[in-house]
Amino acid sequence: MTLENFNYRTNPLFLRNEFDSDEPWSMPIIPKANLSLDSNLRLIGFDKVKNSKDNHYKRMVHFFLYDYQFESIWDNPGKYIDALKQYKAVLSPDFSMYIEMNPIMQLYNTFRNRWVGAFLASKGIKVVPTVNWGLENSFGFCFNGIEKGSTVAVSTYMVSEHGNHCDQKDFFMKGYNEMLNRIEPELVICYHEPFPEMTGNILYVNYSLSSWQHYEDDECKSITQNSSTIIIKNSCGYICSDRVKGTGSAFGGNWKPKKLQDERFLGKPNSIKTYITPKGEKYETKIGENGLAIKERHHTTHNKEHTGHTNPHDHNIDWTNGFPVLGKPINYPDKVIPEFKSLERGNIMNICGNTNDLKFESISDFKHSLVYGREIEFEWNGMSYGIFREEDNDKEYALYKVVKGDTFKNDDKILFKSPDEVLDYVIDEMPLRKLITDVIVLNRNV
Repeated sequence: MTLENFNYRTNPLFLRNEFDSDEPWSMPIIPKANLSLDSNLRLIGFDKVKNSKDNHYKRMVHFFLYDYQFESIWDNPGKYIDALKQYKAVLSPDFSMYIEMNPIMQLYNTFRNRWVGAFLASKGIKVVPTVNWGLENSFGFCFNGIEKGSTVAVSTYMVSEHGNHCDQKDFFMKGYNEMLNRIEPELVICYHEPFPEMTGNILYVNYSLSSWQHYEDDECKSITQNSSTIIIKNSCGYICSDRVKGTGSAFGGNWKPKKLQDERFLGKPNSIKTYITPKGEKYETKIGENGLAIKERHHTTHNKEHTGHTNPHDHNIDWTNGFPVLGKPINYPDKVIPEFKSLERGNIMNICGNTNDLKFESISDFKHSLVYGREIEFEWNGMSYGIFREEDNDKEYALYKVVKGDTFKNDDKILFKSPDEVLDYVIDEMPLRKLITDVIVLNRNV
C-alpha cells in the first residue's frame, strides 16, 4: 500500500468516525448549547458568511438554503471555523429531507447535519440543531443526535401556503409533535410564521423581513409572552426568499388556483373552459377525466408570426411535477386546424377584468411563470418585450424587444439558458430583476 493510498483510507473526513455515540447508526450528538437569546436575535445565511466580508457577529448563522450553497462545509468544515467562531451561534446544516427522497438519502443527510454540528461544537462554536424530517418512516433516525432539552431550529416556509401551493401542515405537524415528545426542546427557533397548532416555547423569525432589502435593518420589537409560546413579532432573519427549501415535498404543496386566470386549469371533467385575456385574446382549455387541464388552444400569435406561430396554436399541458406546464406550441401553418372538442361541450366563460391581475408579485412569481412554460409579454418605458420558451431547445428562453406596437422579430431575439440569466438582462441600465414587479404585464398565460 502506498503512503498516498494509506492517507486516503485513514483520512478522518473519509471515515467520519471521530464522535463516540451510543445512538442508533452511531449518530453524532450535538451537545446542548448554553444560549442567551432575546428579541434582538438575527439570522444570517451561510452564503453571506462564505462570500462576503461580514461584521454582524451578534447573529446566528443559518443553512435554510439550497444544499449546493453549503456542500462545502461538509467537504471541508475546517475551512470555516475561524469565520463561524465570530458569530453568536450556528444552526446545524439543513441538508434536505424531501419526502420523495430515498430513505437512505434522508438518513445520510441527517447524519451530515449532526456530524457537521458536532464538529463545529468540538471547535468551541455554539451550535443549535436544525431539525428536519420526512414521512413517519424517518422518525426512527431524524430526531437522533440531539440532547434532550436543547434549543432547536425549524422552518415552516416550504410547508406553508405560498404562491400556487397549498400548505403541508398535516405533514409538518406530525413530525413537529414527534420532535416535541422525543427532544423536549427548551426553545424552538421557527423561521417563518408558526402554525397556530404549534405548541412549546417558539421564537419566531419573521419571513417578511428576511430579504436583502432589510439587511441593515436593526429595528426589532420586544418579545411578547402568549401562553406557552414566545413570539418575536418583528425579528429580522436574513434569508433570500427564493432560496429557502429543505422539507415537505420537493414539488411544494398541491397546486391550487391563485388568481382568476389560474382557474381555467381545473374544471368539470371532459369539458372545455374559455378564458378571455385583458387584450381580448381567447384561450380554450380542455379538461381531462381527472378534472385537470390537458390541452389549451390560444387564438393569437403572440406577435410571433415570424417564428411560425399560428393563430390558433395549441399547447399540451403536463402535470408531471404537480403543476400545469405548457408544452411547446403546436402550430398549423397549412391551415388544417383540428376541431378542439371534448366529450361534453360545457363551456365556462372566465373574463379577467383587471390587468393588475397579471402583475408579477415577486421575482419568484416571474421565475415560476417561465418554468411553467408561460408566454410572457410586458411593456416598459414605451418598449414591448416578450419572453418565450425557445422552440428548438426546452432549456433556453428567448427575449424579444421591439418598438411599442410592432411585431417581435428574430433580429431582436436574445437567448438565455435560465430564468436567472433572463433576470440579469439590462433594460434602461437596470437588470430586469429590479424592474419586473413594476412593468405593465400584457400577457402571462396564467
